[in-house]
Amino acid sequence: MRTATIHRKTAETDITLSLNLDGTGASEINSGCGFLDHMLTLFAKHGRFDLTLSCKGDVEVDDHHTVEDIGIALGEAFKIALGNKRGIVRYGSMILPMDESLILSAVDLSGRSYLGYDVSIPAEKVGSFDTELGEEFWLAFVRNSLSTLHIVQLCGKNSHHILEGSFKSVARSLRAAVAIDPAARDEIPSTKGVL
Repeated sequence: MRTATIHRKTAETDITLSLNLDGTGASEINSGCGFLDHMLTLFAKHGRFDLTLSCKGDVEVDDHHTVEDIGIALGEAFKIALGNKRGIVRYGSMILPMDESLILSAVDLSGRSYLGYDVSIPAEKVGSFDTELGEEFWLAFVRNSLSTLHIVQLCGKNSHHILEGSFKSVARSLRAAVAIDPAARDEIPSTKGVL
């Protein structure tokens, strides 16, 4: 079973996160940041990842530490749950419409961290959530999952739809990338023999 449990405690956050890559999309999310709870619930559902998250963070200061540290914990969980990556498809991509917005994401579970983030969010906030934290979340995720991720906004001007579309699109790209390839179940998907 491809699962991981992370407990990460710093002076700014205390996070417990459990991930099952072969789940049904069930989630129980309590980050202390309502908008992020919504995004991670969507992420679990569209990726069909079972995700449980509890975070106590210094949200009275702002949401930055909470968002970044949850990205770190989720990235670590993916890395652990994937193990040596034997049999995975490795690559995944999705072009996802979210009403007037269109978001492209593509992922390579390469063992190398890189984020290409070409997203222009018009509003500085969605509710109380700083929209610039979307990029911070994915940067923390790729650094700790050791994956390459591109997120590109093809069109759209609604900040909520752009952020929601990006989380859904990445979830579906990851769902494709972590899937087991029946034709290569016992192989590492690299000519190097290691990822």
